[in-house]
Amino acid sequence: MSALNRLAATIATRKSADPDSSWTAKLLSKGPEKCAEKFGEEAIEAIIEAIKGDRARLTSEAADVMYHLLVMLAAHDLTLADVEAELANREGTSGIAEKATRG
Repeated sequence: MSALNRLAATIATRKSADPDSSWTAKLLSKGPEKCAEKFGEEAIEAIIEAIKGDRARLTSEAADVMYHLLVMLAAHDLTLADVEAELANREGTSGIAEKATRG
């Protein structure tokens, strides 16, 4: 199992954890909007590091983005497997054609 899959599994178990004992549970207890806000903040931080060109900082921020994406998905009862299935559905379709189907 990959580190990303292990992280997704841990986040899933934290959904029912005590918010006083887990940062993930605390974040989830604040609702989907707060989870989305935190994801956005981390995405902006990653963009800043990408522009600066600091590979180590970008790697760190990318890890934060991945974590907060999984938390945001969990807040909406979506899983990494759901996203993987969507990606599998898109395999073999050009990005241009796929975007055209979304209007």
